[in-house]
Amino acid sequence: MLDLTVAIAHHLLVFSLFGIVFAEFFVLRPGLGGDGLTRLARLDLIYGIVAGLIILVGFSRAIFAAKGWHYYAHNGFFWAKIGTFALIGLASIPPTLAYLRWRKAGTPPNDEEIKRARFYLHLELALFVPLLGFAAAMARGYGEFG
Repeated sequence: MLDLTVAIAHHLLVFSLFGIVFAEFFVLRPGLGGDGLTRLARLDLIYGIVAGLIILVGFSRAIFAAKGWHYYAHNGFFWAKIGTFALIGLASIPPTLAYLRWRKAGTPPNDEEIKRARFYLHLELALFVPLLGFAAAMARGYGEFG
């Protein structure tokens, strides 16, 4: 039962993270005002919490659930998935820094700043495609080595 519970939690968190990035993308538009900046800051905080939970639950799943760490440690698709998740996290840094800078300045961002931040949100969303592909391949035993 632990395996099923942790798997469901992991999947819900990953899909929630995608939804949060999509919500940020939706809110981040030209003409962004104070309310939008507040919304972005809240979404970005929730993003950080959910991303941390994904790491905690994901590694707990890999270590304590049915397949065990040995299965994951020797799977190239697992490491590709971890690397892709890290890239998603790295791509989230520039928008986060921009949101903080904009709130501190107390003035709305210009269209070029919004365009730059949206680029990184696009990148994050696009990286979910290979992330899910790597997860599916890994779950089916592809990519085993050693």
